[in-house]
Amino acid sequence: MPLILETVVITRNPDGGHHLVPFGLHAEGDHLIVAPFRPSPTITNLEAHRFLSAAAPADVRVIAGCVTGRRDWPVVPCQAIPGLRLADAFAHAELEVVDREEDEIRPRFRCRVVHQAMHRPFIGYNRAQGAVIEAAILSTRLHMLPPEKIRAEMAYLEIAISKTAGPREREAWDWIGAKIGAALGPAPAPAEQSQG
Repeated sequence: MPLILETVVITRNPDGGHHLVPFGLHAEGDHLIVAPFRPSPTITNLEAHRFLSAAAPADVRVIAGCVTGRRDWPVVPCQAIPGLRLADAFAHAELEVVDREEDEIRPRFRCRVVHQAMHRPFIGYNRAQGAVIEAAILSTRLHMLPPEKIRAEMAYLEIAISKTAGPREREAWDWIGAKIGAALGPAPAPAEQSQG
């Protein structure tokens, strides 16, 4: 199994704007692989402009926000490529697409690292931050997984939220919970046990 790095990727839109999205990059040797599912603005953008940035966000609300329609996060210019990167990040990498593998469902863009930088010390995410990241990923799979599995996963992840979340993590969790709740509706009531 490849190493997958959970990041926030920024690509350039055809109109000159930017598209910010959480993305699991596959690390393969010296390259990072971007493999979006079709349809995807990321595919359209990389076809027109071969540069992108990837960052480890210092605030997990960025990841939760992006999957719940909140994409207006501060960005700054990249140093070595034409493009933008997430401003509030532990670290970031600036990438150039060097190869593409076609696929009807999920094309793969192989990227080389042009530049990378650390911006602040990073010791590790706490359990609540990890739970937010997992829940954000889960919220993008609502069309692929049965509702009961999603609810069970969220119930398990909520243990970490209840024990280790600060205000930012709780806000992020609420955004994701609202998205999933709106998609799945209320959980069915538990079946009554027979008395006889």
